[in-house]
Amino acid sequence: MARPLISSLRDLLPVIVVVVFFQLVVLQQPIPNLLQLMSGILLVVLGLTFFINGLEMGLFPVGESLAHALARKGSLFWLLIFAFLLGFGTTVAEPALIAVAEEASEVAAQAGAIANNLAAQEAYAEGLRLTVAFAVGIAILIGVIRIVKGWPMHWMIIAGYVMVVIITSFAPSEIIGIAYDSGGVTTSTITVPLVTALGVGLASSIRGRNPMIDGFGLIAFASLTPIIFVMIFGMVVH
Repeated sequence: MARPLISSLRDLLPVIVVVVFFQLVVLQQPIPNLLQLMSGILLVVLGLTFFINGLEMGLFPVGESLAHALARKGSLFWLLIFAFLLGFGTTVAEPALIAVAEEASEVAAQAGAIANNLAAQEAYAEGLRLTVAFAVGIAILIGVIRIVKGWPMHWMIIAGYVMVVIITSFAPSEIIGIAYDSGGVTTSTITVPLVTALGVGLASSIRGRNPMIDGFGLIAFASLTPIIFVMIFGMVVH
């Protein structure tokens, strides 16, 4: 247990050094609530340690074993259903997306884009979350088809970003920034481990596929499609 704790502390050390440097050297002010800050850092180190151990013990093996089992079953239908539901379910539960959706709903209400009441804000935030989750589900589904068929990823990514540029020219300006940020927050603590494990496990199970070449790339699709879907969502809502 000591080695993972030291590793987590080492990963967090650059952030601590930056904060302390700017507080003491640049601002030349004492660190406020030092005891509370130290307690928070300790909790972050412990949380990061348990989280990484949990990924290694649970999420990665589960994702890979399910991919292997579905590939051996030979049913493309159930594999695609699993891929979509995995992308949708992990994204709905993504803490970063929840935070961004809530912040976006508050800003939209203050800007007059939606009604300034709690019900409208909750509906906006939920609609945004479901839109992003649906987009990620579609992205993982497309990514799985790419692995199965052996399609080149770069042409699909280029086509996707061409669509992003085209839709950006039509989307309302109020939603463009939120859409681009939505592509980033989807690839966070819950989605990335399971989706990566799915891709590597699937590529390892299919003859003629290289896990290094074909197993990765699903996260790129998961970052791309939410931009398109959220801008379409913005056209409908705004």
